[in-house]
Amino acid sequence: MKSDKRNVLNKLIRYLMQGLLFIAPVGITIFIIFKVFAVVDAYTRNYIKAFFHIDIPGMGILVVIILLIILGFIGQSILFRPMRDLIDSLMKKAPIIKLIYTSLNDFLNAFVGEKRKFTRPVLVKVNHISNLEKLGFLTQEDLSELKIKDKVAVYFPHSYNFSGELFIVPSEHVTPLDLPPAEVMKFIVTGGVTRV
Repeated sequence: MKSDKRNVLNKLIRYLMQGLLFIAPVGITIFIIFKVFAVVDAYTRNYIKAFFHIDIPGMGILVVIILLIILGFIGQSILFRPMRDLIDSLMKKAPIIKLIYTSLNDFLNAFVGEKRKFTRPVLVKVNHISNLEKLGFLTQEDLSELKIKDKVAVYFPHSYNFSGELFIVPSEHVTPLDLPPAEVMKFIVTGGVTRV
């Protein structure tokens, strides 16, 4: 009887931890975004109210968007590229910061920016007996750094989720698709519900 109660309690604790692992990243991200916008909104609304005597709710969001556009423009200019490269090299030299910075930087650059990785949609045969195939994105064609020959790296996003798996597959099992990458990603993420 005690072992049954202990098993039930262990399962409940495991489910609780899984629930926390599931909701924590989303909750923390939403909380941080909400706090940043709330602080910026309150700050800018006070200035606008003091100088122009009008109160515009949501002005902070507009200010943050404009600032991000200006930062993006400045970051692309020739004058600021050396400074960006310097910051990048400094971040990559700090032991613990390097791991966090490079992981986040590579992940974000994979989706947006000039170094996007998910631009080559492919169809991969993953089971020859049943002719099972999966849609994915070719991310690396040369795996010589890993001492792997005749194979490529393919990222398979999960449906209805913003996660995925990286598979190393024989290059002859990969068929390039002449389709827009964004449409293929949408098709995969929605579980094939939307049309390409």
